[in-house]
Amino acid sequence: MKRIFSLGFAAFFTFLIHAQQDPQFSQSMHNIMMYNPGYVGSKNAICATAINRQQWMGFDGAPVSSVFSVNSPFSLFGADHGAGLHILNDEIGFETNLSINLSYAYRMDAGPGKLGIGIGFGMINSSLDAEWFIPAGDSYTPATGDPSIPAGNESVLTPDFSLGFFYYTEELYIGFSATHINESVIEYTPEATPFLSRHYYLSAGYSLPLENPSFNVLPSLLLQSDGVMSQLNLGSIIDYEGKIWGGVFYRLGSAIVGMAGVELYNGIHIGYSYDFSTTAIRSHNKGTHEFMLRYCFDLDLDRSAQKYRSIRIL
Repeated sequence: MKRIFSLGFAAFFTFLIHAQQDPQFSQSMHNIMMYNPGYVGSKNAICATAINRQQWMGFDGAPVSSVFSVNSPFSLFGADHGAGLHILNDEIGFETNLSINLSYAYRMDAGPGKLGIGIGFGMINSSLDAEWFIPAGDSYTPATGDPSIPAGNESVLTPDFSLGFFYYTEELYIGFSATHINESVIEYTPEATPFLSRHYYLSAGYSLPLENPSFNVLPSLLLQSDGVMSQLNLGSIIDYEGKIWGGVFYRLGSAIVGMAGVELYNGIHIGYSYDFSTTAIRSHNKGTHEFMLRYCFDLDLDRSAQKYRSIRIL
């Protein structure tokens, strides 16, 4: 009985979080373009990033999210631009959401830095592969008896739009963006038409040099909201010449996150984070693991190799 209650609580909690927020990634500083198209092309390099997040290990149907992104700057008609692509696969319970999104940003000089104004367009395929469990007894209605519950497998394809602004210098960045602007309807049945809620993101980070110039402290924050619920992530990383980094972040009311990373080869970085849940669910799962792989290479082949310490390069 205790196990059944725990599973039921976890399923409800998972649904609540999923219904209110886009997939959560702890290493968000490596994943800015997923929620802000203004970020694309924000440095003179082509960067490809892959992140896999396995949340609440030990639960059947727990969220598993994977994202792959690539972005690059380019010049056209004497102006600076950026373009990018990201593919996101998010699985939770018997629901799977697969999205493919193209991003474009116009980049202009603004004071000591640059401002990227970006738009994103993509498609989201939402699908259900449900196996309903109905307890014995006449007091329980089977899925086929409720017209708002899909009885079989369903799949819906919807368009998706985003907008973002991203300002950056060598020392700082600040961005504001909105995803699911069109709030597409996912009509699994005519009686039940959930929609993708519009989400808003505010991100910021700064690079603070220490007395030893080889080390930088990189505090950052990410605030996301759908207008009903909000989530604040804030913390800091200590970086050693862009080769090794580690830090701690706090997801308000949810988790403490420890993370670390290293450069394996010139331009190839790997990172790992672990979420320590601060809610009651911590005693019912084996934690959350997140893995990151990133490769960047400079577009200017005539320039010598450089060491980057800006937080936006991580």
